[in-house]
Amino acid sequence: MIHEKYYELQKKVDELTSRKNKKSDFYNGIYDRYENPVLTREMIPVTWMYDISKDTNPFFMERLGVNATFNSGAIYLNGKYYLVARVEGNDRKSFFAVAESDNGVDGFKFWDYPILLPDTCKDETNVYDMRLTKHEDGYIYGVFCSESKDTTVNDLSAATAAAGIVRTKDLKNWERLDNLQTLRSPQQRNVVLHPEFVNGKYAFYTRPMDDFIETGSGGGVGFGLCDDITHAVIDEEKMTSLRKYHTITEAKNGAGAVPIKTEKGWIHIAHGVRNTAAGLRYVIYAFATDLKDPSKVIAEPSGMLIGPRGGERVGDVSNVVFTNGAIVNDKNEVFIYYASSDTRLHVATTTIEKLTDYVFNTPADPGRSVECVAQRCELIKKNLELLGK
Repeated sequence: MIHEKYYELQKKVDELTSRKNKKSDFYNGIYDRYENPVLTREMIPVTWMYDISKDTNPFFMERLGVNATFNSGAIYLNGKYYLVARVEGNDRKSFFAVAESDNGVDGFKFWDYPILLPDTCKDETNVYDMRLTKHEDGYIYGVFCSESKDTTVNDLSAATAAAGIVRTKDLKNWERLDNLQTLRSPQQRNVVLHPEFVNGKYAFYTRPMDDFIETGSGGGVGFGLCDDITHAVIDEEKMTSLRKYHTITEAKNGAGAVPIKTEKGWIHIAHGVRNTAAGLRYVIYAFATDLKDPSKVIAEPSGMLIGPRGGERVGDVSNVVFTNGAIVNDKNEVFIYYASSDTRLHVATTTIEKLTDYVFNTPADPGRSVECVAQRCELIKKNLELLGK
């Protein structure tokens, strides 16, 4: 017999997933924010958390709880918007789940089951933050963080990070490939597969790291090529978007969404991290690389593109926004899916035209306060002259 409480809770889930989302009053001319998150833990199907049988769960207790729903890969297929979200259980283990929407800003509903990846990496404890790339070879690739216990040190919290790789053609049947190997970097996180071949090879944006948390000698977002994606090995990583002192990328930075191809270059939506008295602060920024040489940065507007605002600042890891998924639809509209504070998932919308204007026409950071003020004074002077002052 189904417990009557099931219908009550599932009704709340259905109400949330069918709720219409409206643009907020936020304005910067670059993108629109929305009033509601697109995914939260309250939108998880009741059947994922509760035994709904009255016989075996008479008190209708939550058996397998969910703590958060956040960092999501994104892809546009056959006129629909798909997210492969990171869902974190109360047990701290993360897993992937597909949510589908007709318009990309609301109505996201999870499929009946989460993704059960092939269990080919026996040391792997946790998986998260999948980037989805629709590659010109015909496959959809998912590149994610594969976390394992670091057994080389006597520290229970020590972990190692690698880039796991899977591929599919329907988001239902997944083939697990070998983890990416980067011969000169001990660990990798935030790795993104480029959607096209480069010089006939598969291209990856990497994040060289000395250990699980600290980048150490890692200088920023890397770029490397490999011949065989089923056994991907990169022997050399060039640096693209660099970490810089007293900027939003000072502590570390990493690739986010799969780069977006425009007439002027590949636009990258990445994340930057700096340290503060309150801990690490994550924001989202953008830059562009050359169409023929995707390792070459050709535009890098100053500062952040998206930062946490209002309630977005509060959550499991506060003062954080993070993206690993964006969609460009048939109308050249851009949907940037970003998580706030490792707790919930939001969307910001713009267009290819606006995003290109922002990336290529916004001034670069001159690097020093006095030069930044001079830069701003030039803008003010131009505006005051137009106003006749």
